[in-house]
Amino acid sequence: MKPSPLVVIAIGGNSLITDSRHMSVLDQYRAAGETCRHIAGLVQEGYRIVVTHGNGPQVGFILLRSELAKTVLHQVPLESCVADTQGAIGYQVEQTLLNELRRRGIAKQVVSVVTQSLVSADDPAFKNPSKPIGPFYTQEEALQHKETEGWSVREDSGRGWRRVVSSPKPLEIIEESVIELLLKQDVVVIAVGGGGIPVIRNAAGDLEGCAAVIDKDLASCLLAKNLKADIFIVSTGVDKVAINFGKPNQQFIDHMTLAQTLKYLDEGHFAPGSMRPKIEAAVDFLKNGGKKVIITQPHLLEDAIHERNGTHIVP
Repeated sequence: MKPSPLVVIAIGGNSLITDSRHMSVLDQYRAAGETCRHIAGLVQEGYRIVVTHGNGPQVGFILLRSELAKTVLHQVPLESCVADTQGAIGYQVEQTLLNELRRRGIAKQVVSVVTQSLVSADDPAFKNPSKPIGPFYTQEEALQHKETEGWSVREDSGRGWRRVVSSPKPLEIIEESVIELLLKQDVVVIAVGGGGIPVIRNAAGDLEGCAAVIDKDLASCLLAKNLKADIFIVSTGVDKVAINFGKPNQQFIDHMTLAQTLKYLDEGHFAPGSMRPKIEAAVDFLKNGGKKVIITQPHLLEDAIHERNGTHIVP
């Protein structure tokens, strides 16, 4: 019997924070519950599901707490911040999805897997830290961190100074075989939180964490490719992808082929650090055998899977 279609859904860490007035843990839990209501709709329709998630704001919160408490407690290494958010966000998604499935009479297990993503110690990104993380500082404070703790720092869009870290390319999902086993048991899996905990192999062949941030969409794409997912869904803050975004001739796109997507990418329609990484992940997925990518907002998942909303990209 052919298994039901597998869908990998990448939800953003920002999707758990609706606005600046709703940033508490309870607010994030409620937002996770709203997203999971729509994920449950896909489970109810018979899709096998893997959920991945971002963690940008949440890692920032942990780093700020660590900074404020540094005279009392040890500071938290970046890779441990990623692990912490995998547990916290994974718990929120797992519990709210389990509750929603129970209300619908669906007896299905949901589990969150603490996931490591292997990167190369020789990745050029380690020589060019570029990913802003954590709170804003004055220039004096930032340079003090650089002097005393060896941080790389830079000014961020006129808003202040921030720590920047490397963002290497994910090469392997360490727990991939475990995720496959869980899917075979019809379990809904939450994995690759925040792009995965970044790890390298040392000279002895052992895994060890490293101070880096892995792009969530690239890691989710890698997992989707390796699991041979039928559909890769990237949730974001807009209903559909647009070309000429923010201009008078802005145009939302319902459907794109891979060739059209590459053309728009080459023309510079997608902003770095915003839509571009999502489009690049979509291209990578389709070039490696994927059948479809959907980009849309979390609350439109059910409509999008039936092509009533979202941007649909095909080979």
